[in-house]
Amino acid sequence: MRQSLIALELQVLYEISRVIGETLDLEETIGVILRILSEELSMKRATVTLQDDQSEKLLIRASHGLTEEEVMRGVYNLDEGVTGRIFRTAKPFVVPDIAKEPLFLDKTKSRRFEKDKVSFIGVPIMLHGHPIGVLNVDRLFGPEVSFEEDIRFLTIVATLISQVVNIQRQVRAREEDLRLENVSLKAKLSKNYQRFFIVGKSRPMARVLQLIEKVAPTKATVLLLGESGTGKSLIARIIHELSDRSNHTFTMVNCASLPETLLESELFGHEKGAFTGASDPKAGRFEEANKGTVFLDEIGEIPMNVQVKLLRFLQDREFERLGSTRTRKVDVRIVAATNKNLEAEVAAGRFREDLYYRLNVFPILVPPLRERKEDIPALLNHFLDKLSKEYDRRLRLTSKALDAMVRYDWPGNVREMENLMERLSIMTDGDAIELGDIPSFFFHMTDKPVQRPTELASLEDIEKHEIIAALDRNGWVQSRAARELNITLRQMGYRIKKFGLEGMVAERRGR
Repeated sequence: MRQSLIALELQVLYEISRVIGETLDLEETIGVILRILSEELSMKRATVTLQDDQSEKLLIRASHGLTEEEVMRGVYNLDEGVTGRIFRTAKPFVVPDIAKEPLFLDKTKSRRFEKDKVSFIGVPIMLHGHPIGVLNVDRLFGPEVSFEEDIRFLTIVATLISQVVNIQRQVRAREEDLRLENVSLKAKLSKNYQRFFIVGKSRPMARVLQLIEKVAPTKATVLLLGESGTGKSLIARIIHELSDRSNHTFTMVNCASLPETLLESELFGHEKGAFTGASDPKAGRFEEANKGTVFLDEIGEIPMNVQVKLLRFLQDREFERLGSTRTRKVDVRIVAATNKNLEAEVAAGRFREDLYYRLNVFPILVPPLRERKEDIPALLNHFLDKLSKEYDRRLRLTSKALDAMVRYDWPGNVREMENLMERLSIMTDGDAIELGDIPSFFFHMTDKPVQRPTELASLEDIEKHEIIAALDRNGWVQSRAARELNITLRQMGYRIKKFGLEGMVAERRGR
């Protein structure tokens, strides 16, 4: 009898050990262990009760032979009943006859209809020397097997269960670490892209950041509004990175840079022979960005014919390639941006009203730099820090130079500031940017008069020469020259007027 019992126990322990490595689900694994005990050792009921982290009560986490309702009733305080005593003392407890044991509460009400004597055994589940729960069973074997044998075997099983709990806790802790690492990585990536946003402390920028945090985790279409150079493309990328689409493609399309046919093909793709030059089929940006984000920059410039197809896509996420009748469907999020007043464009008949409302689900107005002047000193220092790494020297601004920059309206916004600081980092000889180092146009566009030093004439001549040279290299096309100098068309027009170049531009363009 003794030998056959040992052989049976070893067989059961072998099966339990094999189950432990097959799944990381705690309840499922323990449930299978309890089922093995029932089938192999004729166990009628069993429960594994573990301490809950939040309530600190003992809850049944897995069972065999109990209904769901009975399991729900199995909740114990740490000083309650047999289960509470086993957990509190960290020692096994035997109830030869549950009908005669006042500590046995039968809170599950699973033994109300038992006619025969029921024996009950519980052993603590220990981990690192501390109790984490209790394994309870009705008596396993007949009267020929002593309670000591039951306790010995159940203690071994409880040890295996504790390892299941330990593995599950380690996995959960690792998942939490990975989640925090992912959040940290996203934060670092976002800081890299935010650049000037991370130093923006003004109320307008705080509002923008608040809106970004609200909309990023959703699927909502976002419309970014604001002047050129305010950083709308960076905001679009931040929204993508903070969304659940961050592991997929972020695609940017400048709607103003392509003619109508090419823009339609760029967005929706084309089949071979769809138009002159279409020698092969090509997937569009929407197809390529499936499950990711598409950023439509300068959406206000999109032609009316493409607006119709875009409206349908926003409604159903369906489209056909140019030259094809096959309907395709993709899952992409749309973020659009414009520096135009779309309501005025709708009123003028240049932009579809229904498309406007489809795009304007969650608008974010990005404030110009002149409306958040309290951010200017921090932004200037941010760019100086960045440029110090590139040029291996750290410049500082004198108080007069800083005052002039704070007074300036920055029509090109932060993009203009970044370009200016890089230019000054190259041209400044000393370790400080003086008032005399600042371009002359600063002193014509401030809200308060600033005394203009006479020694800046040569710097103004340099700037004028740069404008003329860029225009000459680009066939006197202002938009191309502005793009080369990384300034806006509005800034280029201002400089042409400031330097009296209108006649020269008209003459060169007329040739």
